[in-house]
Amino acid sequence: MPGQHISKSVVKRLPVYLRILDQLIQRRVDMVSSKDLSNESGFTAEQIRKDLAHFGAFGTRGSGYNTAYLREKIVKIIGLDKVINTIVVGAGNLGTAFTRYNSTKNPYVNVVGVFDQDPRLIGKKIASIDIYPLDKIAAFIDNNNIKVAIIAVPAAAAQKVAELLTAYGVKAILNFAPVKLKVGGGIHVHNADLTIELQSLIYYSSAEEERLKRLKQEGKTTKSPKPLLHN
Repeated sequence: MPGQHISKSVVKRLPVYLRILDQLIQRRVDMVSSKDLSNESGFTAEQIRKDLAHFGAFGTRGSGYNTAYLREKIVKIIGLDKVINTIVVGAGNLGTAFTRYNSTKNPYVNVVGVFDQDPRLIGKKIASIDIYPLDKIAAFIDNNNIKVAIIAVPAAAAQKVAELLTAYGVKAILNFAPVKLKVGGGIHVHNADLTIELQSLIYYSSAEEERLKRLKQEGKTTKSPKPLLHN
């Protein structure tokens, strides 16, 4: 509905639905139900219907959603119906991997430039995309109407990079640096701390192993209680 506030959690789920719809269309699936989307995404069918209802009525009761039509609507809702130019700051391993992946696998985002302060990297290319010095970033942002940027620099440099980007008009940042950025109002930051994600995943693995070991150990040391003696 126009004018209503859409939560970040809803916005983050929309690209998941889009990816599923892309896959369904490739498989020539014309119609999909909220239950089907639930099976593919892991979100409940009720949650999916509520998410989509924020933006309009896209399905037919009893029939579900036309995949091509729903995909078109979600693309427009997110803002991917036009080419989105973005830049990557940091040409290290992570910045290079992100640039290479998005230049071939992401049809919705166009990485048009990479920036770094290492003179050994400046002038080189990543998947045909030029690496520029940081002092060229202001003019580049203006000339290419850059509103979205990716930060892939060490934690110590991330805040200054964020301030530089937002000073020249960037409104949204995907931050790979392991630090919380301080930005002004109207600037949106999504953090992608791979170290934290990995550590939280390892917790589940080690916790399960420790529980099994503890239970086995307790089984070896715990003796059955002696029966009570009655006169």
